[in-house]
Amino acid sequence: MHVVIMGCGRVGSTLAHNLEARGHSVAVIDQDADAFRRLRPDFAGVTVTGAGFDGDVLRQAGIERADAFAAVSSGDNSNIISARLARETFGVVRVAARIYDQRRAQVYERLGIPTVATVRWTADRMLRHLLPEGNVEIFRDPTSTVSIVEVPVHKDWIGRPVRALEQATGARVAYLIRFGIGTLPTVSSVVQEGDQVFMLVTDDMVAAVTSVAAAPEGGQ
Repeated sequence: MHVVIMGCGRVGSTLAHNLEARGHSVAVIDQDADAFRRLRPDFAGVTVTGAGFDGDVLRQAGIERADAFAAVSSGDNSNIISARLARETFGVVRVAARIYDQRRAQVYERLGIPTVATVRWTADRMLRHLLPEGNVEIFRDPTSTVSIVEVPVHKDWIGRPVRALEQATGARVAYLIRFGIGTLPTVSSVVQEGDQVFMLVTDDMVAAVTSVAAAPEGGQ
């Protein structure tokens, strides 16, 4: 994947190093060229000085071929404007924005842009919005037997009943996050575009559930 990051503070630099360590190509944008000193000497990615909401700056960073975009500067307005530009103008599918004001974060999530408010922010949480691989554990019961994990689903599941996904994986859908709001599935619920799906699993089920959900229905 190629990932563009706007903001090279502690958050952006940590995110850049984590992404590069996972084998992804990275471009970092910041208006202050001195900010790039936070990057390690062995950082192999691209650095671009400029505003992340400037189309020409984004193009220099490779936004036209980007698989993901993270807006983690210190300004809410800059972050959300650049995130919307990346998604709506350049068609980047995986976009996440850091927002300091939690109330505004909820509004932006309803626009379909995942946001990470300061109080619940970590570089790892940004990674889970940007990278398709792996599962993020949200909850584990006191006996350490059952957990809730976010399960990425294949686009072919969109429009299909949640019950069909449960039958195919053998796991229960605990809840969905839709437009930034948690939703309990019902017998008539269907998977919609942009849904985040969280499933109840045991450790021995995780790999199989992930595999089935990540494939087209009937593809496993």
